[in-house]
Amino acid sequence: MGYRKRNNAVVDKTFEFACQIVFLSDKLKENKDYELASQLLRAGTSIGANTRESQRGSSTKDFANKLKIALKEAEEVEFWLDVLDVTRDYKIENYYKQLDEIIRLLVSIIKSTNS
Repeated sequence: MGYRKRNNAVVDKTFEFACQIVFLSDKLKENKDYELASQLLRAGTSIGANTRESQRGSSTKDFANKLKIALKEAEEVEFWLDVLDVTRDYKIENYYKQLDEIIRLLVSIIKSTNS
């Protein structure tokens, strides 16, 4: 059946990013970079999981809190991408671009929810 687009930019983008992180994690495992693969996989997929979960928040506060967790996970992914960028030879520019867009969306939504 596959993924059904939700017509929600942040939900769809975080899902697509999670899938890209799964593929990157697989490449890392092939090169025996198990710990980096594990850290990236956990944090990178958590962004989308928390964003999706926010859509069923029991309140506006719950909604914003889930997105704040997603934002924290996005910051962690950026850290692991930085480590990867400095210590390995992978082409990761596109991951940075996608992540930057996701971070901007999350920050914007959180700000508008809190105002």
